[in-house]
Amino acid sequence: MPSRHPKFEIIPRALVEDIIGEAFDVLARVGLFVENREAYDLLTAHGGRPAGPVDPDKGTGKLTLPIAMVEELLELAPNQIRLKDLRGETEVTLAPGRTHFDPGSAALFLHDPAAGVIRRPATADLRRYVRLVDRLPHYHLQSTALVSGDVPGPCSDSYRLYLALRYGRKPVVTGTFRKESFAVMREMLETVRGGAGALAQFPPAIFDACPSPPLMWSDLTSQSVMDAARAGLPSEFVSMPLTGSTAPITLAGALVQHAAETLAGVVLAQAAQPGAPVIWGGSPSAMDLRFGTTPMGAIETMMIDASYAAVGRFLDLPTHAYMGLSDAKQVDYQAGLESGLGIILAALAGINVVSGAGMLDFENCQSLEKLVLDHEACAMAYRMLRGVERRDEVMALDLLAELPAGGHLLTHPHTLKWYREEILVPGKALDRRARGADNLADLPTAAQRAQQEVERLLAAPEEPWLDEAVIRELDRIMEAELRAAGAAGLPKG
Repeated sequence: MPSRHPKFEIIPRALVEDIIGEAFDVLARVGLFVENREAYDLLTAHGGRPAGPVDPDKGTGKLTLPIAMVEELLELAPNQIRLKDLRGETEVTLAPGRTHFDPGSAALFLHDPAAGVIRRPATADLRRYVRLVDRLPHYHLQSTALVSGDVPGPCSDSYRLYLALRYGRKPVVTGTFRKESFAVMREMLETVRGGAGALAQFPPAIFDACPSPPLMWSDLTSQSVMDAARAGLPSEFVSMPLTGSTAPITLAGALVQHAAETLAGVVLAQAAQPGAPVIWGGSPSAMDLRFGTTPMGAIETMMIDASYAAVGRFLDLPTHAYMGLSDAKQVDYQAGLESGLGIILAALAGINVVSGAGMLDFENCQSLEKLVLDHEACAMAYRMLRGVERRDEVMALDLLAELPAGGHLLTHPHTLKWYREEILVPGKALDRRARGADNLADLPTAAQRAQQEVERLLAAPEEPWLDEAVIRELDRIMEAELRAAGAAGLPKG
């Protein structure tokens, strides 16, 4: 993607600086709870100060982080991250002017239009999902988007990653729900990359790390950040302030809390491993107080996203946001409105990693049909980012001068030369044909066209991306993990 592209600024620079300054004060004067003993000791060793009683059993508690300490460790974080696909061929660089889309992650449910239900996914569904994402070129990253219901719960983290590595080729956005998961996930990633050194040089995965609002870093999340930092794997911080509930109701107040929680993650990663790659991300929500829900499609949620991305850019860090998802329960107008708006705004805001495509129902449900439709929105966003380009020295004068009265340019060499460069041709899920019928029953909906496109794309034969020896080793690692959890072996599907 070009470094110069159309963009918008929703928050003035002076307010960005004030938010950062107040976030530093929050950490220095209010502090945060750290529930992980190793993280607590590590931050204390780097200058963190106990700000309350220490749990006598866990040896953890509340810490304040002096401004000088935060500033010093913040300086160590790299300003760009280079990922590579599983074969080490295609690079995805997280740097200014580069926007990359990936599906939303860790949904518990699958939207199944063929069966007419929303249900728990299984191995076959995850495999279809991975293969579909691989065939949609405007998703530069894969994600562990579904939690499989046919494996033991303790294996769900590693199994999602296993399937993404086994049947896909793109770098993966993933994460852990159990501390014990990281070791086997790292082993699989090292197997794919060819060792610990190569893994750190060109990581094939990003690990999400979610602080608990307000101002708490849990045992699990703290461990994930330290483990990822020491393995050279990027941590993508997903701070989740919920306005009016676990964060101030004002957008600016929520941004201060987001910045404080995320700065603490940056500090912890650098304390664990100086120079550790980190991503300034999040999944905030402007709470709908009428229903007690967390609308990801609300315009205020997107405003917080675009604003904290401006804070991350000011701090010279790669950025992430959950945008392009919807609170709708079906692939309908609401889903298109909220997702399309989010995708376009994320691109204009210059966010580096945009997660959320395919998601419905407040991040709870994944839809393959919506994934296809959102892919069209991503294509439009990339076309928009290219902007308007000057193709010819004389742009229109000569063409118009030679046209006879009532003439056209349909078959003119100039039209044939530039058509594909200038005009984005959408996929089959979008309908730009003449109507062709008057009966509404004869006019398929976008969701129906997308369903057909899903099946067409998945009908293509699978192409293995990894060497057979690597595949066998991945199978061995995963099967051992499953058997240790009481399963009979790898599920079929």
